[in-house]
Amino acid sequence: MLKTHDCGALTKDSIGQTVTLAGWVHAIRNHGGVLFIDLRDRSGIVQTVYSTPDTLKTAAAFSLEYVIQVEGVVRQRPQGTANDDLTTGAIEILANKTTLLNPATPSPFSIADKTIEAAEETRLKYRFLDLRRAKMQRAIRTRHEFVYAVREFMNKEGFWEIETPILTKSTPEGARDFLVPCRLHPGTFYALPQSPQIFKQILMASGMERYFQIARAFRDEDLRADRQPEHTQIDIEMSFVEKEDVFALVERMLGHTLGKVFAVKLPERFPRTTYQEIMDKYQSDKPDLRYPDILRRKFDDVFAKTGFKVFAAALAEGRSIYALTMPQAAEKISRSELDRSVATAKEMGAKGLAWIKFDGKGLESPIERFLSPEEKTAITERSRPGDILFFCTEDAPLTEKILNTLSKRLVEVLAIKPVTDLTLTWVTDFPLLEYNKEESRYQATHNPFTAPHAQDIPLLKTDPTKALSHQYDLVINGMEMGSGSIRNHRRQVQEELLGLMGHSKAQIEDRFGWLLSALEHGAPPHGGIALGVDRLVASFLGETSIREVIAFPKTQKGACPLSAAPSTVEDAQLKEVGLRLR
Repeated sequence: MLKTHDCGALTKDSIGQTVTLAGWVHAIRNHGGVLFIDLRDRSGIVQTVYSTPDTLKTAAAFSLEYVIQVEGVVRQRPQGTANDDLTTGAIEILANKTTLLNPATPSPFSIADKTIEAAEETRLKYRFLDLRRAKMQRAIRTRHEFVYAVREFMNKEGFWEIETPILTKSTPEGARDFLVPCRLHPGTFYALPQSPQIFKQILMASGMERYFQIARAFRDEDLRADRQPEHTQIDIEMSFVEKEDVFALVERMLGHTLGKVFAVKLPERFPRTTYQEIMDKYQSDKPDLRYPDILRRKFDDVFAKTGFKVFAAALAEGRSIYALTMPQAAEKISRSELDRSVATAKEMGAKGLAWIKFDGKGLESPIERFLSPEEKTAITERSRPGDILFFCTEDAPLTEKILNTLSKRLVEVLAIKPVTDLTLTWVTDFPLLEYNKEESRYQATHNPFTAPHAQDIPLLKTDPTKALSHQYDLVINGMEMGSGSIRNHRRQVQEELLGLMGHSKAQIEDRFGWLLSALEHGAPPHGGIALGVDRLVASFLGETSIREVIAFPKTQKGACPLSAAPSTVEDAQLKEVGLRLR
């Protein structure tokens, strides 16, 4: 090793020792006849001192982020010069030999500053510099500690960590697949897994009983702060269980891991609520219960006979009118922020966004003149002085997405304080299927392998959208942190569901035959869950974007500024796999 000690490991007990350190020049202070360099490695920072002619001459040539080796003696800092901000603040290294290991060109942003003003594109282009910052090192270290604690817990619970393939078969459900052409079989493609779903169910049919994996998953979908084209999940599957068994395991696991890594004490049992109950109360299946006064309500009854054409058209076309209420925001919010909110909704696909302020006396809104006295009265009766309401009339999934985005952003902009730091809720009993009018078929609301409630199986032949499922989500602070279900372990039910989803018998056999074969050979009842590592770590570190806890993330456009991926490839490479670009 080029060093005998880590910089941050030295203490008063080290005084008098001769040590060799290696790291980066974090800060330089030249006081004439004495020069100080703060030396940094991943363990921390220690002050090194240069006072002899030889060491001064060498050290004076160094600049920030130079990589150097320092040999010297640990001594106590002079009285009054201790630095309480450093764990090594009571000692310093009197250098007697210094070696330059590698110079560095000037950095585009400061490594030493606690905050950074560089654009995200710049940070990601120079990610090797960004990752040197203390904040980023803490995030990556914390992520490691969390994953290690998960493995530690799951091993004690009798789970086996089993790797499933990265190159697999495309199954047209959920998000779009990333496809990989196969050179050995021209005209055929692998797909990168959106999850290890089918493989982990086959592992249950194989008698593994308790499987987990820190799994990589890939989805070709639009990106946002909590979504990347590739992510990491704690993937779990268990045999001979019901949903409460899965809940109990996850509650113990998160209690252990989050308690160990973040010193968070979780309740032994998380609250449970059904999908219907939470939608009736919050108009969202993942409400942020830290802010109980931020409401989402349906206003269809208020505008049932409205003369406002936008609302009337929405109701006539079968859409509902939802309002997001931000309490005590009317006086705090600026007109530019209102305009920005409208622009955000349009960027997400809305035709528009209406807002109404209520000051306790009357309403202020661009649409106020289109509302009847009765409608104005009804709105004031459902509001409190200082409220501002945002109305959205898109289809339910887009409306929920828009109102979720707005509420999270406005909480930050308006500095609204939560009533509690942490809320956890299991959401259960989701609808099994929904009807896709554009494609004239049913589709799974969550997972196409989810089991329906036993008493609802007859509804698959009469009214499939009424059937409830054994799907469950774990919602923490308004974010879905985990999603899972009890699966179909009998071929007949799974095959019937795939048929309802528009797959022909031939397609079912081609796309899912390998799973169905495993089910009919004695698959046990089983279920599981996948929890997002990126989201969990980011949330408990207080980060708003999962990019802050991923070593090499993509931008919101799916690009990697560091490596310049995605990129073109040479014609010879395309020819090898039988592809030609048009």
